[in-house]
Amino acid sequence: MPRPPKHVVLSRKEIGERLRALRLERRMTQVEFAKMLGTHQASLSQIELGIRGVSLQQVVKLARALRVSPDRLLGISKNNGHQAPARNERLMRRVRRIEHLRPEQQKAVIKILDGFLDAQGR
Repeated sequence: MPRPPKHVVLSRKEIGERLRALRLERRMTQVEFAKMLGTHQASLSQIELGIRGVSLQQVVKLARALRVSPDRLLGISKNNGHQAPARNERLMRRVRRIEHLRPEQQKAVIKILDGFLDAQGR
């Protein structure tokens, strides 16, 4: 028995464009984002270009990685006009690594960072 036609709410291209825009807002490369997702850069590129579609589960995973709601990724909601601040993911990865250090090592890193920031006048 043939399947009924799918009701397409958003095209692959529209989802890909939204995904790319959100990724760039966070100043991430495709390679960085793909690593975060545990996938290949080529797969992410195909999604962003609208060549490949995404499942509902993938929409949720992508939205979580970008720290937005699935609605925002799909363009249904603009987060009530509030936009999550762009994050430097390279910096955040380093912070997560520091969090795994022993307390005395964390104190040493913080002391170094404080000294650098004080020298910059910030």
